[in-house]
Amino acid sequence: MPLMDHLRELRNRLIKAILGLLVGTVVGWILFQPAWDFLKEPYCALPASRDLNGHCSLVVNGIFSSFFLRLKIAFIIGLVISAPVWLYQLWAFVAPGLYRQERRWTYVFLGAAVPLFFVGTALAYLTVDKGLSIFLGFVPEDVAALITVDHYLGYVLAMLLVFGLTFELPLFVVVLNMAGVLSSARIRRSQRLIVFGIFVFAAVATPSADPFTMLALALPTVLLFEVAAFLAFLNDRRRGRRPDPYAELSDDEAAPLDLEEIDASLEEGVGAKDGVERGERAR
Repeated sequence: MPLMDHLRELRNRLIKAILGLLVGTVVGWILFQPAWDFLKEPYCALPASRDLNGHCSLVVNGIFSSFFLRLKIAFIIGLVISAPVWLYQLWAFVAPGLYRQERRWTYVFLGAAVPLFFVGTALAYLTVDKGLSIFLGFVPEDVAALITVDHYLGYVLAMLLVFGLTFELPLFVVVLNMAGVLSSARIRRSQRLIVFGIFVFAAVATPSADPFTMLALALPTVLLFEVAAFLAFLNDRRRGRRPDPYAELSDDEAAPLDLEEIDASLEEGVGAKDGVERGERAR
């Protein structure tokens, strides 16, 4: 396709994706209250979240804070609900330029990436109250903790994103190994350094940086990395069983070329091109 046709195609795909996101945001605006009750549940389960009257309370410190809170949560819900729409538009724009092998890898990647991300976010949701309880536990009994809505929502969203995206890292190890960039032998040589790097990353990336949250992120990531290293080992072992067609060639010997097969493929391509041109002239 010419460049302008690519740009028109991109424009049409973006318009459809944005329309789907807008519809999802409207649905998220309607579903705000149950979504907000779900997000604040870890905080309200803590004794320190109660005010002097015994109610679970979060505060706002601006006139427009409550409006932007509702809009932000509606946008997040809309992003999740409309994910099939904008993911399909992205795939429909990229897929025509991919080979069959690359499309297969994309299916495998998305089929594993989506469940891993949601498993990470589920684990983050279960550990949100643990990190909060550690720091809110220092609040004296006769003092009410006035946590703003913006700070709490930012903390929860950061936890969900950090856990969800970190669970994708072992998947990249498998993809790099399938592409031939990273071998299982190199993974084994760097295994101790990678495990140490995972713990350092977990300590830095978690918003609360408390030991429990760090271990909750690091230990499952290390387990997923070990699974990825094992899959890389199996893939290299399977690849090593394939006969090498160039094993018997010396370093200064050229590889044999099947000229008849090359000529046949060229003739087939030329014939297909002539058929297309004749069809266009006939129209």
